[in-house]
Amino acid sequence: MAHYKFDLAIVGGGPGGLAAAIYGARSKISTVVIEKSRPGGQIATTEDWENYPGVPHISGQEGMKVWVEHAKKFEAEFVKDEVIDIVDAGDYKIVKGKENTFEAKVVILSVGAVPRELGVPGEREFRGKGVSYCATCDADFFTELDVVVVGSGDQAIEEGMYLTKFAESVTVIVLHDEGTLDCTPVLKERAFHNPKMKWVWNSTVNAIKGDGLVDTVELKNIKTGAISELATNGVFFFVGMIPQTDWLKDIVAMDKRGYIIANEMCETNVDGIYAVGDARQKFLRQVVTAAADGAIAATAAEKFIHEEEGFRETVLDEKIPVVVSFWNPTKPSTIDLNTRLEAMMAPYKGKLKLVKIDTYRNIRISRKCEIKDIPVILLYKEAKIVARFDETIDEAALAVKIAELAL
Repeated sequence: MAHYKFDLAIVGGGPGGLAAAIYGARSKISTVVIEKSRPGGQIATTEDWENYPGVPHISGQEGMKVWVEHAKKFEAEFVKDEVIDIVDAGDYKIVKGKENTFEAKVVILSVGAVPRELGVPGEREFRGKGVSYCATCDADFFTELDVVVVGSGDQAIEEGMYLTKFAESVTVIVLHDEGTLDCTPVLKERAFHNPKMKWVWNSTVNAIKGDGLVDTVELKNIKTGAISELATNGVFFFVGMIPQTDWLKDIVAMDKRGYIIANEMCETNVDGIYAVGDARQKFLRQVVTAAADGAIAATAAEKFIHEEEGFRETVLDEKIPVVVSFWNPTKPSTIDLNTRLEAMMAPYKGKLKLVKIDTYRNIRISRKCEIKDIPVILLYKEAKIVARFDETIDEAALAVKIAELAL
C-alpha cells in the first residue's frame, strides 16, 4: 500500500472534481484526484452535451477528456483507487483507499451520484439484457428496435432523443397528464416534433417481462389502475439519482436523502473538508454548477491552507507572546488603532510580537477567532488567548495587559 502526501486530495473525478483540480493545481498547491474508475462522471456517458456555456455541442466523453488534460497541464496528479474512509488528524486528513493512503491538508469530496432504480419486478433480472440506465453506452444494441424510456426530466428526454438515432421507436412512459413533461421547454418542443418519439401518459412501469431478453413491459395507468402490456426490446430508466455517500455517514453531515450539506463556500461541517457536484445538497445538478462548486471549493481550500499555515507560523508557533490586531483598510479607525498599537508595543521589542490580520483577506481565520466586527485585539501566549478586546477598545486597559504580557 503506497502512502502519498498532497496539499489537496480530491475524491472523485467528475466535473466538480476536475474543475477543483484545475483551480487547485493552477494555484500551485499539490493536487491529486482519486477516482475509482475513469474520470468524467455521469456526463462522460452522454453523447450529446449542449448546455455548457461557450460549447454548443460536444460528447460528454470528449469534453471530460479535455478537462482531464487541462488539470494535468497544471500538474494535477490522478490515482486510481476507491476511497473508503477519511480520518481527521487535526492539521491534516488521512484519506484511506483500498490500495493506497493519502495524507492531505484539505479534502474535496466529488463523489457524485448514480441512477436510481425503480425497483419493479424484472428490473434487476433483465439488467444488461434489455434494461439499461445509459443510452450512450447501450443505444447501439437497439438499432432498428423498439425501446421504452421511463421518466420525463431533462435527462430522460435528452437520452430518449439520442436513442431515436438508433431505435425504430422510443416510447416515453410519463406519470403526468398528456402534454406535461418535467424537462425544460426547449427539450419538450424538440421531443414533441421528433417523429420517432411516442408517449404513454399517466402511467408507470409495473413489471418487465421476457424470455432471456426483455420483450414486454407491463404498464399501470395511475388514474384508472388499468394494467396493459407494451411490446418492446429495451427499457431505459431515467428516474433520478442516488448520491454515493453511504461511506460518508459518520464523516460529514448529510440530509435525509444522503446529500452532503455544505455552505456557499462548499464547506462541510468538518473543517478542511469541502463538497462539490451532484452529491452536494443544492438546487440544480448540472455540469456548470458542479464546475462552479469545484472552482469555489479549490479556491477556498487554497486559502484554508495558506491562512492556517500563516496563522500557525506567525501566531501559534511563535515563542514570544503575540498581539493580534484584526483590521481592514475600509475602516480607517482600525488603521489608526494599529499605529497607536505599534507605539504602545515599541518598549517591548523582542519580548512581544504584533501581527495584523486583514479580515477581508483572512475570512476563515477571522471566523475561527469569532470576529464579528472590528477592531478586535487578541493577546496570545503559548498558542492560547489570554486576553481579548472587542470593538470599543479600552486602550488604557489594553496597555496594562500588554505590559503584563511582556513580563
